[in-house]
Amino acid sequence: METLLLPFSPRFIVLTICGVVTVLLLGIALADHKVFDLVLIPLVIFAALTVLGFRDLMQKGHAVLRNYPISAHIRFLLEEIRPEMRQYFFESEKDGMPFSRDTRAVVYQRAKMVLDKRPFGTQEDVYRDGYEWMHHSVAPKPRVSSEFRITIGGPDCAKPYSASVFNISAMSFGALSPNAVRALNAGAKKGGFAHDTGEGGVSPYHRENGGDLIWEIGSGYFGCRNRDGSFNPDEFARVATDDQIKMVELKISQGAKPGHGGVLPAAKVSEEISRIRGVAMNEDCISPASHRAFSTPLEMMAFIDEMRRLSGGKPAGFKLCIGHPWEFLAICKAMLQTGIYPDFIVVDGNEGGTGAAPLEFMDHLGMPMREGVNFVHNALIGINARDRIKIGASGKIATAFDMARAMAIGADWCNSARGFMFSLGCIQSLSCHTDRCPTGVTTQDPSRNRALVVPHKIERVYNYHHATLHALSELIAAAGLEHPQQIRSIHFSQRTSTTSVQSFAQLYPSLRPGELIDGTSDPRFREAWAMARADSFSPAG
Repeated sequence: METLLLPFSPRFIVLTICGVVTVLLLGIALADHKVFDLVLIPLVIFAALTVLGFRDLMQKGHAVLRNYPISAHIRFLLEEIRPEMRQYFFESEKDGMPFSRDTRAVVYQRAKMVLDKRPFGTQEDVYRDGYEWMHHSVAPKPRVSSEFRITIGGPDCAKPYSASVFNISAMSFGALSPNAVRALNAGAKKGGFAHDTGEGGVSPYHRENGGDLIWEIGSGYFGCRNRDGSFNPDEFARVATDDQIKMVELKISQGAKPGHGGVLPAAKVSEEISRIRGVAMNEDCISPASHRAFSTPLEMMAFIDEMRRLSGGKPAGFKLCIGHPWEFLAICKAMLQTGIYPDFIVVDGNEGGTGAAPLEFMDHLGMPMREGVNFVHNALIGINARDRIKIGASGKIATAFDMARAMAIGADWCNSARGFMFSLGCIQSLSCHTDRCPTGVTTQDPSRNRALVVPHKIERVYNYHHATLHALSELIAAAGLEHPQQIRSIHFSQRTSTTSVQSFAQLYPSLRPGELIDGTSDPRFREAWAMARADSFSPAG
């Protein structure tokens, strides 16, 4: 009896109704040909639903479809649009990850040069644990020009670069669409700031508008590789000596997936990308997790020195997300032993990332940017190298406050990837890895990336950069300062409980100059320094 009633249970009633209506409509059409045209469309619809229902019953891939034929498709539809429903209807101004609605909105407003002010007071809970603020001065300075620049290039650099303190972080052509690269580079040209190529090579779209480039070389050596994937110094020199390239950067790891390498899905490897990168089509384009050109800290320093020489004396440095502390300290020992120093270090945080990464890597691997920047800053102080090596910070930086905070704990300049993606029109649809980006920013589909109109977006990239630095200049002036390089840890505080506040100087204490060389008792560094070896990334002992 229970089996006979099963078609009328809530699980199968939709299929039963569709089947019954199909039979009734078919009977009506056969009985009276005059109404055939009237029932044809509903007959086709209900017949198709009935066929779909029986297919759901017979398929073996989805248990929910076998138990709820037809109606379960509504579940999949709702699941598909869930991110958009949350973003448009349920998020508050401070909700939303990775970036809140409020942060996205201020980037859009500044990119469009429309009103970016907020009414009626802050929506932040200023008494929650972790709330941070910048101190102002009772004697604020007049706001000076917001064209803040720093010089990157140590004593061994023949062609130092005067860089903006706010630049476009590493994003490869391939991960980004041709029009996105065009707009970013032309915006950088207009605003006088730098555009990091990412590890995907220097494409024609990077060169088209002549904006300053930082050429990033990853473990795949795209754009300067031999057929077997090894580094090709002659090809590197040919590209790196181009006047448009201002600095060369060795990528050791990146925030979202440190120790994992990079992957451009096969779906996004077009014939053009294959030609630019020197890789095969119809295969995932993989950057290995580790480099083939060096395997020890000493060899790494020699490789950076070679990059600087081959580029004609341009600033050479490296980017990494901090992992084992002793490994970075091993690099510091290699600097001391060889006398070779990079001109800059870009510190990525595990909160960074514009593409796809495994969940475990994205959520739980690598040091966050703030701790990473401060660790590198102190390590360089500890080996008396801080004055010759500039530090860039990269990881979830979108506003002037984000920049000032990073500078307070050790950064000289900041890079932003997703901030500039928002300026291009990115809506945080979280579909970067699918080649179905709704705004044409991260897709190689010509029918999709045509939506990104380059001349309009050039202006928005430029506006976002200009307005963010304007906001930074206002913050600095309010604090009684004249340049971001004057920001120190004493200028910021953080609430550590409802009734307790600590300054960044307390939260991020500094080493003394030369303290690592002299022998430190600081527990953050003592054991890691003892474990570090210049001749190996493996710990001593």
